Order: sequence, then structure tokens, then C-alpha cells
Amino acid sequence: MEGVALYSYRRLSAANKEDGRGVRAGNEIAKHFAGNNVDVIIYAVEKSLDSYKFNLLYNKQLFITQLKQNNMGCRTIDEGGMDEKGGIPFSEYVAVLSGNTDLLDKARLEKRIAGMEGERKAFQRGKGESRIKLETFLANRASNDDIIARVRKDKAAIESRMQYDKEGNRLNPLKIDGVAGDDPKVIAAKLHEIEDRERTHGQPKVIGSLYGFDIVVKTDTTVKDGLDFCENRFFVRGEGNFLYNYNNGRLAVDPKTACQNFINAFDSIPRLIEKYTRDNEAIEKELPVLEQVVGEVWKKEDELKQLKADLAALDRKILLSLKSVDAQEKSTDGVIEVVPSQPVTPDGQDNAPAAGIPVADAPPGSPSPGSVPTQDTPPAEPYVHRMPDFLADRQRTPPKLSGMPKSISIKEAMGALGGKLVIGGVPKSGNKDDPDPDRPEKPKPKLKL
Repeated sequence: MEGVALYSYRRLSAANKEDGRGVRAGNEIAKHFAGNNVDVIIYAVEKSLDSYKFNLLYNKQLFITQLKQNNMGCRTIDEGGMDEKGGIPFSEYVAVLSGNTDLLDKARLEKRIAGMEGERKAFQRGKGESRIKLETFLANRASNDDIIARVRKDKAAIESRMQYDKEGNRLNPLKIDGVAGDDPKVIAAKLHEIEDRERTHGQPKVIGSLYGFDIVVKTDTTVKDGLDFCENRFFVRGEGNFLYNYNNGRLAVDPKTACQNFINAFDSIPRLIEKYTRDNEAIEKELPVLEQVVGEVWKKEDELKQLKADLAALDRKILLSLKSVDAQEKSTDGVIEVVPSQPVTPDGQDNAPAAGIPVADAPPGSPSPGSVPTQDTPPAEPYVHRMPDFLADRQRTPPKLSGMPKSISIKEAMGALGGKLVIGGVPKSGNKDDPDPDRPEKPKPKLKL
């Protein structure tokens, strides 16, 4: 698929898949006519489930990205407010149906608390990273200061001991153990022999001296393709116990140049002092900012505590309302109130006389139905009908029978009729195979040969 724009109107779950058809390599039209860019245009319908699907896809993609980048934070369901263009969250839907806005208020409080807790967690994470970085910088500065002090001590020692000839060139009174004299060829031969055969197992070994500084050799072991490779390197060590080298500690093939390796190592002392001093200056610029970040306090802690207290109070309110509803249901469970009705005559008319009309057949002295009872005759309480125990029980268990009911055999019942014909449930005389006289027999078709 080639082009400069994609118009997506299909299922939103396949939106990313459709984008790849135009964004993939080989789109020559977009390369030559649109600056190698493809516009992705997605259509949606207002006040529909498209917004919900977009949010769902976004949350899924965000979750996958956080999982891949190992940046997983606190994730909660978004229970935001409802607007006229979007959908309605589940908590608002339940609150609208129940008519109780406490659930909706609780969801909004939980959303605010979750957001603030995520903000606090990010603040604490950043503060922790800054604290670790600050501690690292302080340790590096202390280490650099120690190295600078030791190197300066060696610099002062070599400057006080260095010897020069008449032309101002430095003399090289190199002494190697086991070598008599100062012939460069003999010294170089001994150094190459040490380079080939010596094994110090990572520890520096003294093999000579120069201006009071030790000439040491150190064996470095590396593993390549499952094999161990050993390499000897040469250093100069002074009173500061710091190793200086020239040409990364490797000797030259030329004898004179190989003997000059150690005196040339002293030239690295000023460069080392400059390097570690520059590193300390860069650290000093970063320290004030890190110290300020580490010393900061999250300013919304009181607001978060108040929101949690409000949420706890709202939870207690909801719990009490639920308990009151449960208690009311238990008090009325299994009790049915029956209001007594007026007696009805056999002809279907009510016996209660109309108000203000005396009863003709009432004996003298008897109260009329419409009259108010006196104190001597207390009013009758309404009849309350109670359900049986097995029906009032929540398990609705049926009553237990003493024995199994008597079964009836259809075959025995048919045999008791004595072969009588049964039509419409009424037995008649005759055999059951005899034709019914009430029903005329249908004429049989005649066959012609």
C-alpha cells in the first residue's frame, strides 16, 4: 500500500495494524511527494463507544510501553467525570441507578488519592535517584582529591630528583634487577625477556628503579574465545602508590626507545593533575542542584492525609447505610401483614353500611360498625399471618416425609378394567379392539383389476 495519507474507519482494535501498511518501507509515493511522511487520519463518532475504545487502546499501549521500558508505576482504573462528548464510567453508572451519590464521591476521592500517590511516588523516586547521584559525586570528588594529592607528592619528588645534562636533556639512569651497567641493548633485552616470561597474576612486581621510583611489571589476563591471553605491562610507581605508564605500558621494539619508556611516563603526571582537577570542577557545578533536590519535601502531604481521612469517613457512612438496610431486611423477613377486610354476603355485596346509615337488624345496645369503640372495648389488632418455619427459613427446605408415597402402575390400572374400551377417559362395554359405534367406519378403497 502506497500513499501520503491513511483514512481509518474500520475497527479501532486494528488501527495500529492498518497504519503499518502505509508506514512500512517501500512507500515511494510518500518518499517523493510528501517528504517521506504519512498522515494517519482516524474517524470516530461522537457520543458513541469510539471514545471508550480509543481510551482502552491508549491504556493498553501505555501498559505495554511501561512494561518494556521497566517503568511500571501505580495503575488504577480511570473513574473520571462524565461529559457530553464522552462515555460514563462504571462508578457513575452504579451511582445513577442506585440514587446514592456516596459511591460516586468515593470513586472521585479514590481517583484523586491515586493521582496524588502516583505524584508522591514519582517525587520520591526522583529524590532517591538524586540522592544516589549526590553520594556518587561526593565519593568521586573525595577520590579525585586523594589522587591529586598523591600525584602532586610524586611530582614534587621527581622534580627534586631529576638530573639534566649540559644541553638540558633529562638523564635516564635506569636500573633493572639482574643487569649490570647502563647499556640500552642489554637493558632492553632483559625487559623483553620479562615481558615474554613473567607472570604476576594481576599484582605489580618490582623489577628495577629510576630516580627512587619503582619500575614494576603487571600481568593482565583476558579471555577470548574460551582461551586465556596474558599480557605484561610496565609502570613507574612513586611514593603516592600511583602507577604511571607510557604507551599504555607496552615496550617498543627499538632498544633505546624501550629504555625511554619509563622516563617518559613522568610526563603524564601534569596531565593527570589537570584531568582530576577538571573533573572536580564539573562535580562542584552539579552539587548545589542535587543538594537542593535531596533537601526538598513534598508539599502535598497534608492534602493527601485530608483526602484519606475524608475517604475513611465516607467508607464508614456507606458501611452504616448498608448495615441499616440489612437490619431492616432481617426484621421483615418471613412476616406478612394481612389487613382484615369487611365480610361479604353470598350475593357479592359488602355488609359494611355506609357512613351515617344505621343498621336496621342490629340489636339494641350493640355498637354500630361505623361507631368509635369506647374505652371498655379496646380496638382489635390487625391479624398478622406468619409463614411456616420451613418457608421462613432462608434455605427454603421442604418438609420431611415419613415414607415414600404410594406409586400407581398404569399397566395394573388398565388390567383392572377387564379389557373394556376406554374412550375419552370413560370406560365402555365391549372389547378394546372392537370398533367404536359412535364413529362411522371409513369406506375402504376398491381395487380394480
